Amino acid sequence: MQTTATQASTPTAAMQTIGLLGGMSWDSSATYYRVINEEVRRRLGGHHCAQVVLVSLDFGQVRELQLRGDWDEAGAMLAAGAARLEAAGADVLVLCTNLMHKVAPSIEASAGVPLLHIADAVGARARALGADRIGLLGARQVMEEPFYRDRLRERWGIEVLVPGDDDRTLVDRVVFDELTTGRLEPASRRAFVEVIDRLAGRGAQAVVLGCTEIGLLVGPADTAMPLIDSALVHALAAVDAALAGVAR
Repeated sequence: MQTTATQASTPTAAMQTIGLLGGMSWDSSATYYRVINEEVRRRLGGHHCAQVVLVSLDFGQVRELQLRGDWDEAGAMLAAGAARLEAAGADVLVLCTNLMHKVAPSIEASAGVPLLHIADAVGARARALGADRIGLLGARQVMEEPFYRDRLRERWGIEVLVPGDDDRTLVDRVVFDELTTGRLEPASRRAFVEVIDRLAGRGAQAVVLGCTEIGLLVGPADTAMPLIDSALVHALAAVDAALAGVAR
């Protein structure tokens, strides 16, 4: 006769292992770990939690490469981290940062398991909201370069609005001078809400928090504008992938 303990462990048997490539910054990587495990518990109940392996890089080293514009070296560093995750048993890779998806092709070229692209999680959420014109906040490269905006347009049919020059400078400064160093300043929260309001005035139907730390600063309680927290939707997409074969 099958025991209760065996029955309780059955859903976990087909759960895939999520590989988190984090540390950029570790504050948002902690958000991923928490959200993923909370969602697995919510869906499976009992004592269930996610099967996760984590490689956390030193963001100080990554940031130096960003500032030098050495994206080839950055891509090699992240691809090496992804290889460590794969060797540890990851079935799917999750890069816990928006900006470093600039080097996603380097990771995908060397990985033997799928990489869940953060822009696809954002695009799916925007479509679920019925939004085809969205504002985007994030690091300067995320807002200004095509690797992120083009994916949303080409794969999801979504028009992306970015803040004006001064607002882009503000957002980028707060991301790197404050959020990725663990600082949450009320004045910056107010400034971000004003940027969101200006995007709404230009026709944005939702605003993407396109840096995985912004959700630590600004949330639904701060604005009436629908927000798409990239860290949250990416983490939930990881759970979808991990539990796709689990009978519940």
